[in-house]
Amino acid sequence: MKLAEVEDHMKKAVESTQRSFNTIRTGRANASILDRVVVEYYGAPTPLKSLANVSTPDATTITIQPFDRSSLNLVEKAISLSDIGLTPSNDGSTIRLNIPPLTSDRRKELVKQAAKYGEEGKVSIRNIRRDAVDAIRKQEKSGEVSEDEARDLQDKVQKLTDKFIIRVDELLMEKEKDITTV
Repeated sequence: MKLAEVEDHMKKAVESTQRSFNTIRTGRANASILDRVVVEYYGAPTPLKSLANVSTPDATTITIQPFDRSSLNLVEKAISLSDIGLTPSNDGSTIRLNIPPLTSDRRKELVKQAAKYGEEGKVSIRNIRRDAVDAIRKQEKSGEVSEDEARDLQDKVQKLTDKFIIRVDELLMEKEKDITTV
């Protein structure tokens, strides 16, 4: 396993963690909180983004305008059943989600959720490190690399791991700040 591959996998893990953070709502409207909403459309689970235009006309409202009006009720149902904690209101052609101000209890819950996503990101980075170290050890056993080279590679993999875990921690601190800022 090459170091460039390891670094690429770790970057993808950080990007995935960032996308998870984006799905957590803060006090203002953000269309990415709907990224995880899946609508049962003609028997197939379909991401909401594929079925509707999602916009934020102001800081406290998200509007969803389905491309196919017949799917309006399906979209509304999917949002109601999702874990975003918002109640959709339907005016016949558009669905509106009003973002209420967050209570201190809800902020604490969201910070815990962000911490959980951060930990999942760190675990995936550590798993990548473990796989890389295992591959280096196999190369050492088979004689492809010397003992010193193997140790150097393992040190480099550990440095990459530390770098990306620090990045996840930075992203988590940013998200916690966003959530707790009134």
